[in-house]
Amino acid sequence: MRGEAPFVSGAQAIDATLAQRVLDKALERGGHFADLYFEYRRSASLSMEDGKVRTAGGGIDMGMGVRVVVGSAVGYAYAESLEPEEMMRAAETASQIAKAGAAVAPVAIRSRRVKSVYPVLDEVVDVEGLARVELLRRADRAARAHDRKIKRVDASLVAVHKEILVVTSDGVMVHDLRPMVRISVSAVARRGKRTEVGSSGGGGRLGLGYFESVTPEAHGQEAARVALLNLDSRPAPAGTMPVVLGPGDSGILLHEAVGHGLEADFNRKRTSNYTDCIGKPVASPLVTVVDDPYIVGSRGSLNVDDEGVVPKEHRLIVDGKLRAYMHDRISAEYFHLRPSGSGRRESFRHVTMPRMTNTLMLAGHDDPQDIIRSVERGVYAVKYSGGQVNISNGDFVFSLTEGYLIEDGKLTAPLKGANLIGNGPEALRTVSMVGHDFQLSDGMWTCGKDGQSVPVGVGMPTVKLDQLTVGGTAV
Repeated sequence: MRGEAPFVSGAQAIDATLAQRVLDKALERGGHFADLYFEYRRSASLSMEDGKVRTAGGGIDMGMGVRVVVGSAVGYAYAESLEPEEMMRAAETASQIAKAGAAVAPVAIRSRRVKSVYPVLDEVVDVEGLARVELLRRADRAARAHDRKIKRVDASLVAVHKEILVVTSDGVMVHDLRPMVRISVSAVARRGKRTEVGSSGGGGRLGLGYFESVTPEAHGQEAARVALLNLDSRPAPAGTMPVVLGPGDSGILLHEAVGHGLEADFNRKRTSNYTDCIGKPVASPLVTVVDDPYIVGSRGSLNVDDEGVVPKEHRLIVDGKLRAYMHDRISAEYFHLRPSGSGRRESFRHVTMPRMTNTLMLAGHDDPQDIIRSVERGVYAVKYSGGQVNISNGDFVFSLTEGYLIEDGKLTAPLKGANLIGNGPEALRTVSMVGHDFQLSDGMWTCGKDGQSVPVGVGMPTVKLDQLTVGGTAV
């Protein structure tokens, strides 16, 4: 049965009067702003290993957090209960942590409705267990049918139904329902003594409708394709050379190595490569980067941020020049700007900070085939696995799970063991061609920062970097 957050209706419903009392308690020792964040989260998960159900689970998590802001100082406390006395205790604790001067009275609270960019009619979390098993069996069958060399298939499905309510001392009260579905498939191919792995996955802020546009069979076949491709891969070259980034998934490199440096808290603390660079050239003039929270159904999309602010599209880099940072309420006040809707948190147990949503490099005018033809010898990067990134300065190492050698303007051999090594801001300056083939990744991207993880989206067109270090094992 579909549940509804108890703070929306029922005996524990939060109305403006109760919220006002908690905010009064939060600000009684002073502070110029306070907010309440209520969260109700239902989840269901399932995993299959080699055709057999391995784990199945689910659960409910619920609670609320209270934040008191004094300049750039924050007092934060949370309660794993919606009982009024527990909420008042959390408010008092946050107030004690903040320890400000004169108290500020909350403004009268008014409920706000927001337009949804992730409407959901059928929740995967509400689907019966056998139906979820069948989704994974479909992926398993498709991968095995792709080729007899596929010897093992693993798959998993995670669905989340999350509701939040944000109430602020400046009069905002807003509710949002945030669905999420994610499927992951891996396939093992074997030929003789050689074994290789391929994977595929995707999802977004959707319900069962996701599987109408991207079927489980498609993910199974894609995982099998990559595994078979890797059976023919050869050691990657090493050295500095041109690198062509494929459309879609390559956006994760942009997100990690460049995007974090554009989050305003790093610039407020002066630890970003982009500090004091507003209006200055920071990339090739071919580069325009945006953070767009309004892509329907995308994993990083938001109707409202976790501070109750309706987000907007951020044009971060335009024609190579830095235009803006991504702000939460604290950084916006520091820079004397309006909050831009970039305040995000992992859960009610965490405080907000500036975070990305869907970070994209916009399309250019070059033909993708012309981009590849322009490279005498280099690497074409398509898919990525775990990387290491210094999010303050943009230094990165990314491993490729699918990549190709470019020789005389043609894709020749698939590569094994290729790593891309460099610095994000420096790499953006070497962009010499940008394709017209923008793609939004259907990946399962999750972004980590200061111990918090949030879902994000990425995307970009085919892009040529004139030089980047490739780590490989070829001799």
